[in-house]
Amino acid sequence: MTGPMAANERADRPMGTADGYLAEDDVLASARARGDAAGATPVTSGVGAALAFLAATTAAKAVVEIGTGAGVSGLWLLRGMSGDGTLTSIDVDPELQRAARRSFLDAGYGPSRLRLINGMALEVLPRLTDGGYDLVFVDAVPTEYPRYLEEAVRLIRPGGVVVLEGVLADPGIDRAGHDGHERADIAAAALQEVADLARDDGRLVAALLPLGQGLLCATRV
Repeated sequence: MTGPMAANERADRPMGTADGYLAEDDVLASARARGDAAGATPVTSGVGAALAFLAATTAAKAVVEIGTGAGVSGLWLLRGMSGDGTLTSIDVDPELQRAARRSFLDAGYGPSRLRLINGMALEVLPRLTDGGYDLVFVDAVPTEYPRYLEEAVRLIRPGGVVVLEGVLADPGIDRAGHDGHERADIAAAALQEVADLARDDGRLVAALLPLGQGLLCATRV
């Protein structure tokens, strides 16, 4: 599988920011357009590059994604994963998962590499195997982040990684980028809680990276 951008495309592209370091190819661009059209804002290319890096660093064969979207983050994860690895991606929206499946197939990832589960993540995660995963990525409803972290720590093996996107996000902006303060105080408290939990958990070594809307990463020791 080729990388996000061919060498000749990189030649005249200024780096500028983390998001400009690796450009996205046509498959990723199409997936991003589907996500934007559906109101499901995808991760930035800087976050995507970090996901591919972490998947490659852990030699990930088993990855869980909470929040499939239109497949942008899943594509980045798959590009870093082992060639025989499987991505388990959970989303409550069947239309988004159909869009993601198209993105994955366009990139050449067939059914043997994918397990797309339509459902509520907090109902699905308890059915997954303890210590059976190399990486868990979360890009979903912020109010549920503390419970997602709890499940993710159970799921990852020693040396595995948990990644949560949006930990520094403005809680007054919803996941589609619209203003709305109805649950902003609850979301802000949940984001602070998950950051504190990851930092203070003796089983984890955590870092909060200035990528996207704040990328909280933790590895299990």
